[in-house]
Amino acid sequence: MRRLIGFLAIVAASTANAQARARTPRPVSPPPAPAAVVAPDPAPGDTGTSDFTVGGVHVILRRNTANDVIAANLYLLGGVRLSTDSTAGIEPFLFLVSEQGTKKYPKDKLRKAMARLGTSIGANADQDWTEFGIRATRATLDSTWAVFADRLMEPLLDSTEVERVRTQLISAVRQRRDDPDALVHFLADSTAYEGHPYGRSETGTERSIGRITRAELRAFQRENLVTSRMLLVVVGNVTRAQVERLVLGSLAQLPRGSYTWTLPDSLPTMKPALTVEARQLPTNYLLGYVAGPPPTSKDYQALRIAASVLSGQLDGELRQRRNLTYAVNAPFREGGISSAGLYITTIAPNTALDVMRREIELLQRELLNPEALAELVQQFLVRWYRTNETNAEQATGLARALLYNGDWHAADRFIEDLRKVTPVDVQRAAKTYFRNVRFAYVGDPSKIARAAALRF
Repeated sequence: MRRLIGFLAIVAASTANAQARARTPRPVSPPPAPAAVVAPDPAPGDTGTSDFTVGGVHVILRRNTANDVIAANLYLLGGVRLSTDSTAGIEPFLFLVSEQGTKKYPKDKLRKAMARLGTSIGANADQDWTEFGIRATRATLDSTWAVFADRLMEPLLDSTEVERVRTQLISAVRQRRDDPDALVHFLADSTAYEGHPYGRSETGTERSIGRITRAELRAFQRENLVTSRMLLVVVGNVTRAQVERLVLGSLAQLPRGSYTWTLPDSLPTMKPALTVEARQLPTNYLLGYVAGPPPTSKDYQALRIAASVLSGQLDGELRQRRNLTYAVNAPFREGGISSAGLYITTIAPNTALDVMRREIELLQRELLNPEALAELVQQFLVRWYRTNETNAEQATGLARALLYNGDWHAADRFIEDLRKVTPVDVQRAAKTYFRNVRFAYVGDPSKIARAAALRF
């Protein structure tokens, strides 16, 4: 569902030793970097990236002839800022219903076409956009695009299918309350972003999904499917001429509209908070967030590193040494408003909170060892390279760079920017942003002291 939750947090368990050294004042000599950390050369057949407009649709094309896989992601900008509490989840609802039939592809024909092609079309809701994307090959792109475009432009929105999808969505939303981990994430978002559109669920609530009408879906499709909201990012073995032909024959025929993309408003400074959902469970779930800097800030990457270091410290203290958890980290979340957090599932939340607070204070007080910090960055980059091997992930990286930094080239500068982060930068980010944590808790209320959570 959400939210690109801090990729760096997954480094924590495997890099705990490096992170422990990083907070030790004495010099450390890291082991030689494995060959995998060396930045790979551009993929064979990579013919570069171009940025152009076709019929009002902004397009980024990264052509790679090394394989025939193609990822084409259409980002419909605005996300939760285009909805209200009563219409939350309307856009993903619309795209799920469009899978049940379009003007040219009634339900059975659509399913047979997709089965024959062996490709996929999917929608993914995010706080800043809804991604509607294709995964195809060079040979199947045109045929898949035809279905994709008709789902976008001519969905039938049959009343029976609307109700069928509504039932499925409401069931999924209800199940969120049955999964304590999903529930604590939902509550943490609502608590951290209270009064801000980011506090609204991208996929909706039981109330909003239950009240959205077929007429509202049709009106949303008619009024908001405009080219000024669209960013199309294509990565794969496809030419500009082919992309232009596909867009001109479909998306470019939609109205221009008057939408203008901007970064969301920053959060006001808020006091620490604790939201409690009482549940009798074998373990308790705790998740809190702090608001971070905008993507254009120098502190953006510094907070990313600070969260990663803190993840390692918490893993070492709470999982390895004290055996109080099987899952703990400090997630970093990308977005128009970034955030960092504290997450744990534990039988001893008060002890965990005390350790978390001490480890944050340590990160704020002591400078990291530069050599160990460099080792940690290298270890992260190995995972980053592996994650970004796919065309789909490269498309996402290009979209984020353009929307968050105003320049898709920022995606190619990511490694350079990360390596520029210094121990002083990390310490400053920790001091500036790791305060006023707003927590959500799912578990036994008698096991957590409100005062312990409000000390952050």
